[in-house]
Amino acid sequence: MKILQVFDFLSLPHGGGTVDVVNKLSQALTKRGHEVTICIGDYELDKKYLETLGNVKIRMFHSWFNRYGFYIMPSLVKLDVKEFDVIHFHCYRSFQNIVICSSARLNNIPYMIDAHGSTVELPGAKRIIKKLYDMLFGHKDLKYASMVIAETAVGIAEYEKLGVNAIKARVIHPLLDIGEFKTLPEAGLFRAKYHIKERCLILFVGRIHWAKGLEILFKAIEGLENIRLVIVGQDAGFQKTLERLGSSKILFTGFLEGKAKLSAFVDADVLVQPSRNEAGVRPSLEAILCGTPVIVTKDTGAGKEIAKMDGGYLVDYGNVGMLRDAIKYILKNPEEAKEKTQKAKSYIKSNLSIDKQIVQYEELYTEAVG
Repeated sequence: MKILQVFDFLSLPHGGGTVDVVNKLSQALTKRGHEVTICIGDYELDKKYLETLGNVKIRMFHSWFNRYGFYIMPSLVKLDVKEFDVIHFHCYRSFQNIVICSSARLNNIPYMIDAHGSTVELPGAKRIIKKLYDMLFGHKDLKYASMVIAETAVGIAEYEKLGVNAIKARVIHPLLDIGEFKTLPEAGLFRAKYHIKERCLILFVGRIHWAKGLEILFKAIEGLENIRLVIVGQDAGFQKTLERLGSSKILFTGFLEGKAKLSAFVDADVLVQPSRNEAGVRPSLEAILCGTPVIVTKDTGAGKEIAKMDGGYLVDYGNVGMLRDAIKYILKNPEEAKEKTQKAKSYIKSNLSIDKQIVQYEELYTEAVG
């Protein structure tokens, strides 16, 4: 099958988990005999990362303009969608979607949209821009999509808010290469590198964004003694706000990948995902595979999935006291927390490996092509 994967760019620091999914999915499909092409822009292109794609084909277009995460690529009109059997978008609101969805409809090429959590409403000017986009393009693109994909049931609910019929919505958990967690870094390396001497290390991994609820975590650690909060991730416009809160307990490392990120998970006493509306669960799953207990917001995609496997501790969004108590409980009861984490680790290995997930993607593509 000839499959086109579409995303704005190929840069792990800027695209994070979505870029990793596009990479792993494309490589896994290629190994199973499919002809896969990735359509991307050249914004913040990571050439070394590009080399890891092996036999996956790349169609790259120059990004002339970037505003509010919108990347204009005029030469994209040259892309001939008739070369492909099915198209998989890894974004929802983008210039690529406007051009390629329209072309796909004109040429009767089935496509699916995988928003990776980008359907969530944001405050301020971005909310107005997104609503305008939806009226002009988004609703039509969703209406004619063969199906939409989300990592969790919460992601499906976000599609339904945009008018998508649930009958064409599918849940597929993030692709996890369990082999990457088979040999973990030695404990203590991350602490040594960043000179962390405090007894307890609390970790957050993800984009530094308003939606992540990090200000709640900042408030929760007030009053806790002998701890260090480490924020691992690329700034998405919210770091200065957090820095103004001021605290000597906070360390921003910037974006980390590979062994460096695994080392952070290994040395952490607990990972916290305090998000307002997190549709994805990837950081929590990665932490669990490293043996690290997790705390997540209850009514989010991450919360629902962690609850399903009884893999961590759940808190209400915005409840500072509840979050602080959960952190204290894990630190006081490490054996119980580790036991819960080990059970969740076994569940992930049995049910969420890349080999199981890739079959689901193939079934979706086959269904879309008919």
